[in-house]
Amino acid sequence: MDIKEAIKERHSVRQYKDEPIPEELVSKLEGLIAECNEESGLHMQLILDDPECFKTFLSHYGAFTNVKNYIAIVGPKIYPNLEELGGYYGQKVVLVAQMMGLNTCWVGGTFRRGKCKAKLEVHDKLVCVIAIGYGETGGKKHKSKPLEKHCKIPVEDMPLWFRNGVTAARMAPTAVNQQKFTIELDGEEAVITAGRGIMTKIDLGIVKYNFEAASGHKCR
Repeated sequence: MDIKEAIKERHSVRQYKDEPIPEELVSKLEGLIAECNEESGLHMQLILDDPECFKTFLSHYGAFTNVKNYIAIVGPKIYPNLEELGGYYGQKVVLVAQMMGLNTCWVGGTFRRGKCKAKLEVHDKLVCVIAIGYGETGGKKHKSKPLEKHCKIPVEDMPLWFRNGVTAARMAPTAVNQQKFTIELDGEEAVITAGRGIMTKIDLGIVKYNFEAASGHKCR
């Protein structure tokens, strides 16, 4: 599975099997997270065998079951783009996890923040978590808004790389599937902007990573 296939096949999964992540995959995930932290300045952490974080009424309401492993998106509060960075690098890990045969789900509010076992430094903030493990199913494809809601450029006028990026961006997970973002083309550069809504800055980072991974082009 390559990155484009991972983007296409990855869907949010809320129900997990009682099956541990093999040590080999844990090692690879921790290595990738360490690389992402070094590059971004984030303090993301892989937390294993911690069912308490998802033992809450809200997680039951969100249909989460048997979540024992998660990635904590943590970083310095002083970063003005902390949420976007968390979305960007978290999605990088999510797609690698998909290529490993694991399933994931971004989680913003339906978990117990006070029970999260991530280690926070004095100036750190816990942005959100990502459930990870072997899902009971592979999840379901989310419905996407019409292309013109995100981009005003006619498909026939899009460069191939831009079209690939837009396609991948529209597959990105967003909070409550709100998909509040727009994509423009400024010369040879894509510009992605977040709309208003809950967690839209995290969504922006996720969408940007999908776009760049599929297009091979950086965006702003």
